[in-house]
Amino acid sequence: MISLPVVKSKSAVYIVIAFLLMAGACNTNVEIPPKKYKIGFSQCTGDIKWRNATLDGVNREFTFHPGSELLYKNADDNSTLQIRQIRELIREGIDILLVSPNEAEPLTAIVEEVYNKGIPVVVIDRRILSDQYTAFVGANNYEIGNMAGNYLSNIYKPHSNIIEIIGLKGSTSSVERKKGFEAAIQSNPEIKIKASIYGNWLKEKASEELWKIRDLLSPDDIIFAQNDPMALGAYEVYKKLGFEKQATFIGVDGLAGPNGGIDLVADKKLKATLLNPTGGEEAVQIAFKILNKETFSKENTLSTVVIDSTNVRIMKLQTEKINAQQRDIGNQQDVLLKQQRIQESQAVIIYIFIGALILVLILGGIAVVALRNNRRINKRLSAQNQEILTQRNQLIEMTAYAKQATDAKFNFFTNISHEFRTPLTLILGPLEEVLSTEKLSYTIKNSLHLVHKNTLRLLRLVNQLMDFRKIEERKMKLQVSENDLIAFVREIADSFEVIARKKSTGFFVDSRYKQLHVWFDVNMLDKVLFNLLSNAFKFTPDDGLISITIGKSAEETMAVIRVEDSGIGMTHEEIKHAFDIFYQGNSSSSKGTGLGLSLSEELVKLHHGKITLKSEKWKGACFEVYLPLGKDHFDACDFKQPDASSGNTSYEDIKIFMQELEQPSHQPEYYPDNNNPREHSVLIIEDDLDMRSFLKNRLGRHYELHEADNGISGLALAREIVPDLIISDIILPGKNGLHITEMIKQDIRTSHIPLILLTAKNSIEEQIQGIRMQADAFIVKPFNMEYLCETIRNLLKSRLQLREHYSSELPYEARPGHSKKIDRKFINEFTAIVESNLSNEGFSIDEICREIGISRVQLYRKVKALLGYNINDYILTARMQKAKFLLSNESISIFEVACKVGFSSQAYFSTVFRSKFSMTPSEYREGKRC
Repeated sequence: MISLPVVKSKSAVYIVIAFLLMAGACNTNVEIPPKKYKIGFSQCTGDIKWRNATLDGVNREFTFHPGSELLYKNADDNSTLQIRQIRELIREGIDILLVSPNEAEPLTAIVEEVYNKGIPVVVIDRRILSDQYTAFVGANNYEIGNMAGNYLSNIYKPHSNIIEIIGLKGSTSSVERKKGFEAAIQSNPEIKIKASIYGNWLKEKASEELWKIRDLLSPDDIIFAQNDPMALGAYEVYKKLGFEKQATFIGVDGLAGPNGGIDLVADKKLKATLLNPTGGEEAVQIAFKILNKETFSKENTLSTVVIDSTNVRIMKLQTEKINAQQRDIGNQQDVLLKQQRIQESQAVIIYIFIGALILVLILGGIAVVALRNNRRINKRLSAQNQEILTQRNQLIEMTAYAKQATDAKFNFFTNISHEFRTPLTLILGPLEEVLSTEKLSYTIKNSLHLVHKNTLRLLRLVNQLMDFRKIEERKMKLQVSENDLIAFVREIADSFEVIARKKSTGFFVDSRYKQLHVWFDVNMLDKVLFNLLSNAFKFTPDDGLISITIGKSAEETMAVIRVEDSGIGMTHEEIKHAFDIFYQGNSSSSKGTGLGLSLSEELVKLHHGKITLKSEKWKGACFEVYLPLGKDHFDACDFKQPDASSGNTSYEDIKIFMQELEQPSHQPEYYPDNNNPREHSVLIIEDDLDMRSFLKNRLGRHYELHEADNGISGLALAREIVPDLIISDIILPGKNGLHITEMIKQDIRTSHIPLILLTAKNSIEEQIQGIRMQADAFIVKPFNMEYLCETIRNLLKSRLQLREHYSSELPYEARPGHSKKIDRKFINEFTAIVESNLSNEGFSIDEICREIGISRVQLYRKVKALLGYNINDYILTARMQKAKFLLSNESISIFEVACKVGFSSQAYFSTVFRSKFSMTPSEYREGKRC
């Protein structure tokens, strides 16, 4: 559909009319092209002359069907190859299959398979052992054999011997020709077949087999070969024996051309040949009738005739004339194709000319309109240009300001990070002094140890951030000196011996060198090694293995430090991002800052080296640090000055690096007397062990606590124990806190559980997302412990009030407050299912049984034992309590209230309500309003 603009002038109307007329002219005299088909042709004959004659016939007929495609395959006397080639033709999407089999039995199955797939099949010349084909085109081979036998009977001389050369064993044409031949000669009892051999349709094979019986051959023999090439092979054998002039040779095919049957008869090498039409042209004609849904015959028998000296000259002339006509047709077709291409080229030129003319008219119209608007557009562009210039100047000013702000931000970042060290030092000093006091209680000492550990952790983070800032500002200067790398590594490894013994970890340093002198900055390389070793110990479980190997690269141009462990390893994705700044993997609850490996890589690069990582999940990790040997790669300013301070790692630095490997001390939890069990259970999902221990110590005296260190186990534990409240961090391995919230609130078994989210990220977007996931509270770290405790109490109180509201008429002893943990889980599931189905009129006890997974009898007994109520009574009471709430607090009709509590009839609802509360719903609502 063409969308035309609104025409506002007479000239524009003329342009549009001209455009429409020309467009219509272009669409006339369009011929519908004939449908194109893809035709597959498979041959399997070793007789090259017969094969070429058949293919020539197919090609001749194909010239009358331009546009269609012929896909030709020749198996060259190999039936197995022909079957494979037919399958290839099927995959290429042929519309019909022409097949000329060499053997009947091997080809029968594949022809039936193609036919049963709905693809038409035309069998040429030789039949298969089935009638599951679309059409057959070929001569009557029995008739050919019979005519040959009759001809031989007519020329038979007494005492002559018959030699029969048969085609291929198992071929239907061979069998039928043999039967027809033998049936014909039976009329003359004097005619005897002295020998029969198989020539496989080939001249060479026939000559070879005939030569084997040369002792049986004589000048008076009459040789009948089932095709002309085998007859020619027999002639050549008799010629070698000197019998060719007396012997008589009869063949079959009657093909034209050199060494064809017609020429052999004309040259008096053969006495006669029987015409066996190839059927190529006829097969193509039948194929197109089938494809075009025209009428055709399934059996198409071609006529035959005896060619001998009486008619060979006429047959040869006719054949030459047909060939000449075919050449003329081919030449004319070439001329037609050239003319067609010329016509197409001219049509393209005409279309281009018309299109160009239309385009000129359209452009002319557009130019007229454009000229009218040009001045107005120029004015507007000028104003816009001025505005752009103004904006560009403002952008330049803003870029300069942004650069200043960025520099100021980085300077502030550097200064504030530096300033952190002073208060951290003032915290660590008095804290370590207090910790050395022996009179501290166990509880206070554990709390102070927790403060000490996290202060060191914060100091390490500040140090790493400052090192990164120095590298970014190119202020991190090397102070390299020549050192024994092996002694240096062993000294650092000694710091980890205590940790290795505590974890029962195999830990050793190995090198085939006694000394290895390398130039490096000891203050930088020790940070690299401490980072790698602390990671190895952190992610290797107890009784694991950690090794350090020191050596040289294969080219002996670099020193190599290999740190290998048997820990949890890394996934491909974690390896890909391992050296990215602030990246933390999700596969473990032992998390760091995400700075160590990135900083280590930068420090190694300052030495003109590299650090590599190889790992597989659950198969450990292997880090290799490469440092160039020699010192020519360093600048003059990189070398350590003679008066520079010593590079030995200080005790304070060792404490900072080792703090994350120390096992936390846990304060013994407070358990009240068993006679006074804790009423509520709380599930804590937190990956940080210190935070988890802190919450357990503070909340353990009031609640029954359960803990999980990752999102997956936390979600499974919540579904298993159904706690009264869940406290979860947002950033967790496995599944994050927001995902856990969504899963908890969507599960009928846990949807009633209040959930508090804890996070170190205080963005309003995350808080909004948490509330959308139906989190009940969102608390940002660091938080006040009293605030957390009051939040827990309020949520539990609100949940209890809501339950009391819907079950206020249940006897106190029937409520689940003091029941066992497994009973509380059951009642929570039972009440949650009932409350979520109060509006379901078809809700039944069977649905409860399916949800909980117990039988009706067990359910009745369990509810009766725990609640003292019949199940139906409980459901009815819960519906009436909800109805009272809706009548008091919702401005909806009584019918809508009835629907919300599972009644489809308002009258029945009013009757039940009256029997329960001695008043109608309307009276109850009026009384509440008063």
